[in-house]
Amino acid sequence: MRVSLFITCLADQFYAEAGVATVRLLRALGVEVDFPRGQTCCGQPAYNGGYLQEAKAVARHALEVFKESEYVVLPSGSCTSMVHRYPELFRGHTPYPEAVALKEKTFELSQFLVQVLGITRLGLGLKGRRIAYHHGCHALRELGVREEPLLLLRNAGAELVFWEAAEECCGFGGLFSVKLPEVSLSMADRKVDTLEAEVLTSTDAGCLLHLAGRLEHRGKKLKVAPLATLLWEAYAAEGLPQGSGAAS
Repeated sequence: MRVSLFITCLADQFYAEAGVATVRLLRALGVEVDFPRGQTCCGQPAYNGGYLQEAKAVARHALEVFKESEYVVLPSGSCTSMVHRYPELFRGHTPYPEAVALKEKTFELSQFLVQVLGITRLGLGLKGRRIAYHHGCHALRELGVREEPLLLLRNAGAELVFWEAAEECCGFGGLFSVKLPEVSLSMADRKVDTLEAEVLTSTDAGCLLHLAGRLEHRGKKLKVAPLATLLWEAYAAEGLPQGSGAAS
């Protein structure tokens, strides 16, 4: 099995360890991983801003870059959901079949581990750690990814804390946070003020950046880490050899 890593703009610039962790984890599980060097943005900023022609140009490039990939995996629910919108962008136009094909083979990391590889246990490297999981809106509402990350964290020994705001929007929303900053900050503070944990994690770098900023502003000290980073920690801490991830 061969996977192409589609790294996201925010992961590349702010959470590079998420990309490294994704590659290390997949390779440790016996998956061949490559990195198409021509890749760029998924096109979501242009799409959200209403610049559809610019978004189409970026999407066309992605279709070309990943056309030979067997699977495409991203450490991001948000960018994965954008790739899943490509058929909508090209409905009735020549690249539509290619857009559908790319959508069908593109997965967020935890989704890929559980749904494609059938892996739900990665070792007990997170045993005893009190972790709060933020459900990014795109992963939860567009991809339907809810149980996969929770299952992987729980089976890695993590104590998933109850967080009443876990499924509420963080307020980042890309351009939303720029156009309506007061509302954006208020939404983030609502989440931060209800959070009691040792570690905060999510599939999405944008959400983590936004919440990490508000945590620092309000003097709350806890580790903020991408889901991919924690999943690799869970596996690596056990000292498991390649291919030994427990499938169920």
